[in-house]
Amino acid sequence: MEKATFGAGCFWGVEAEFRKVPGVISTRVGYAGGHLPNATYKQVCSGTTGHAEVCEVTFDPSKVSYQALLDVFWHEHDPTQVNRQGPDIGEQYRSVIFFHSPEQEAAARASKQALEASHAFRRPIATVIEPAGPFYEAEDYHQQYLEKRGLAHCNL
Repeated sequence: MEKATFGAGCFWGVEAEFRKVPGVISTRVGYAGGHLPNATYKQVCSGTTGHAEVCEVTFDPSKVSYQALLDVFWHEHDPTQVNRQGPDIGEQYRSVIFFHSPEQEAAARASKQALEASHAFRRPIATVIEPAGPFYEAEDYHQQYLEKRGLAHCNL
């Protein structure tokens, strides 16, 4: 099993999309990329911790490729927006890929370059690609939030 970590706005919708992918074993939402240990939702929402809301994906690479997960990531949000997605504004909603290996870094950078070269977006891709650091799991009520409420996606 391997891990992949993506930030693409509110983590509820991001998690819901990755949970649909065959080969994804599990997901959990949380906070990454900040400077405050053991960050909480309230702290992250204050905009002072530097964390992004992220979805950590555990996947079976014999059933789904990292590239396929990157494709889901790119198609499920607007990677040209800086520190926001839809009505959600703040650094915690930034577009970010946290890589767990040199292979993931290379794949993420190549994928971003290919998307930029395709001119699929009129604005530049704002997604940041960074090494994965500490991941702080979000509070239990955030895990599989939409699924627990019988919702397929966020209504953005």
